[in-house]
Amino acid sequence: MKALIVDDELFCRENLKFIIGEYCPEITSIAQAGSAEEARQYFSESDADILFLDIKMPNENGFELLESISNKNLSVIFTTAHNEYALKAIKAQAIDYLEKPINIEDLQDAVKKAGVKAKKPNNSLEEIKALIRRTANEKIAIPMREGYEIIAYQDIVHLEASESYTMIYLTNGKKLLSSKNIKVYEDKLDSEVFFRTHKSHIINLQYHIKGFSRIDGNSAVMSNGKQIPIARRKLQVFLDRIADM
Repeated sequence: MKALIVDDELFCRENLKFIIGEYCPEITSIAQAGSAEEARQYFSESDADILFLDIKMPNENGFELLESISNKNLSVIFTTAHNEYALKAIKAQAIDYLEKPINIEDLQDAVKKAGVKAKKPNNSLEEIKALIRRTANEKIAIPMREGYEIIAYQDIVHLEASESYTMIYLTNGKKLLSSKNIKVYEDKLDSEVFFRTHKSHIINLQYHIKGFSRIDGNSAVMSNGKQIPIARRKLQVFLDRIADM
């Protein structure tokens, strides 16, 4: 199989190339590109079975590069040092990604999966593009006294009932007091992303769950450090959900 490594950092490209050469004998050709523009130039002249794609790159990121690639049988393996919100959705869809520093066993597993995909026609690249677009567009209009504020799903950590209002906690530390009650948000928010743990709480299970604690009762540990109570009747469903992550 032929592979292309796209990463703006030379050290990362060389390191991944070395590891692939040592531990992935099924890959017989390894090319490199230091930018999305260089990658497009490569694809205009050649082809690849596997694309190792960094997300964070200057000028044009990995997701933007994918939009300009038309090879339907290309297997994409994302590489990143950042636990991006989009990567969580990608992982949930069983699309491979490797966190830096690269783990050899994870790399070998990802390459084996890519080898299986390469043997049969598939539309995985289009599915990845659609997933990225869908994830990037996940937003909600928050009714405020003064009007509406548009917030992306990944920016919401959790929601808390405040009498007939709802307090919404954001990743930047900001809090929004919405004029709608929490039941409105339970019905409106995507249940694949959010989970109501308690009559007074909804958490962002897809992007901001950090752990589970039994200290002082069952609670979900969020990315902002808050511990959100989990009602007894909700506990097993919660545990099943995080076990599938």
